[in-house]
Amino acid sequence: MLASVLWILMMGFFAGQLARRLVAPPLIGMILVGIILGPQVRNVISSDVLGAADELRSLAVMIILMKAGLGLDREKLSQQGTVALRLGFLPAATEAIAIAFTAMIIFKFDFPTGLLLGCVIGAESPAVIVPGMLRLKSLGWGVTKGIPDAILTGSALSDVLLLLVFSLLLSFLGDGGVEQIVLPGGFTLTALQLLPFQIIMQILLGVLFGYLTARLLVLLLIKQKWAQNIVQDTVIAASLALLLVIVAHALPYFSGYLAAMAMGFFLIELDAPLARRLRGGFDSLWIVAEIFLFVLLGATIQLQVLEKILLPGILILAIGLLIGRMLGWYLSTLGSNWNWRERLFLLPGNSAKATVQAAIGAIPLSQGIAGGEIILAIAALSILITAPLGAWATMTFAPKLLTKGEVDPTKVTVATRTLFLAAVDTSSLATEVLTKVADLARRSNGEAIVLHVVNTLNQQNIQQIEEQSKQLLSDITYEFLTVTGVIPEEIIRIAQEYCVTAIVMGKRGHKPWEQVLIGSVSQAVLEASLIPVIVLENREHNATLDFRF
Repeated sequence: MLASVLWILMMGFFAGQLARRLVAPPLIGMILVGIILGPQVRNVISSDVLGAADELRSLAVMIILMKAGLGLDREKLSQQGTVALRLGFLPAATEAIAIAFTAMIIFKFDFPTGLLLGCVIGAESPAVIVPGMLRLKSLGWGVTKGIPDAILTGSALSDVLLLLVFSLLLSFLGDGGVEQIVLPGGFTLTALQLLPFQIIMQILLGVLFGYLTARLLVLLLIKQKWAQNIVQDTVIAASLALLLVIVAHALPYFSGYLAAMAMGFFLIELDAPLARRLRGGFDSLWIVAEIFLFVLLGATIQLQVLEKILLPGILILAIGLLIGRMLGWYLSTLGSNWNWRERLFLLPGNSAKATVQAAIGAIPLSQGIAGGEIILAIAALSILITAPLGAWATMTFAPKLLTKGEVDPTKVTVATRTLFLAAVDTSSLATEVLTKVADLARRSNGEAIVLHVVNTLNQQNIQQIEEQSKQLLSDITYEFLTVTGVIPEEIIRIAQEYCVTAIVMGKRGHKPWEQVLIGSVSQAVLEASLIPVIVLENREHNATLDFRF
């Protein structure tokens, strides 16, 4: 089992990075590795790991939905009115119905079996859509109108709808009829008639439990301070979110995945600093979870059943997407402030299939439902076609179809490089400057540039500064630069060229004429630099700091 885990992690990681270097989504490499490592080709993944694939997928989906919730923007969602709600129901429903009628013609299915196929194929993949939408938010594409937020929320709601209908149809086709429920007074209702109430209950209870869990988390981590660092914060938050998913599986009265997403959303409202820390923690968890999710996804794809239904399967997917789902997209955005380009973006941004199809695609076959083999094959085909295509098309067409707005760093993880510029001369203050830069870099996991502006070339002095830098910054990634020119101008130029976080420099030299020189340099940099400057002043060998922003 450990060997299988090693194969999944190592091969999945490097295949994903290779795909990234080829300007393709990493999940393409991971899915291909899963196919190769799985029972269809090399069969090196143990049966124990494959047997736990559903549980591992649930864990990965929980992580990505927590990331989605921690990235939602309440103000942007409220601006959209009912668009997000309509996106949660109409595109999935119209695609499922279009697929059902097409399957009746091509495969001679009856309507319930065709709709069962439509529910499997119509569900959207959070594992593909969520990272894509969060990436767009971090870059600012579509954020002004809240388009990524609407797609994130809609994809979560659509899965609630289709999974409920799927469960109902599975029971109907398996038992040969629709279950009836007798109410007080002798009234009877079928499960189909109760479906709207079930959907509303799943959503409302999911949101409620997500809110209560978010409040519990704030109580534990902020008020009671049970955790001491971000790792412990993330472990506790992930455990509570996973508990929601597990309880929902045992007591299917609410959507556990929706509850996990709602938990992340309410954390932003209840304690924004905690939400920001958890955002970084779940980013780290997703690095590992993504590999397991897509490699195991590839390992479960049944290649041998694709040959028979390849062309009809592609036709069904095309009709469901280009006719059924596009009708739903049109109805969802009718009356909104979205222009035609933004509506067209839903084609790449809201059509990927992967996680749900892998989780439920084989269930009809395992329960002996007629047409189950065809349903499984088309589910696998939908993953192979739409998952990589959707991931690639989202990032490719977003700049062409969406308007770029201002990024809100309180809702997404903004990857910034922390880089300090140590401007040093040959005085004793060079040691203090380098020591301060090393301390700042360690605290922020940053990097450093050591800059020495040369007026008179003295190789011995330069070598001395290099040795000092090597000794004091031994555990810091740094670059040593020497340039010639006017000292203040060169310090500011290098700082701007490298986009440094802050400039650290000394104020006084160790000789009277150097005191005048260095003092004037620090003053000139302070007055001219748009980048924050930290000045270390040595008065009678006592170091003080002068911060200027």
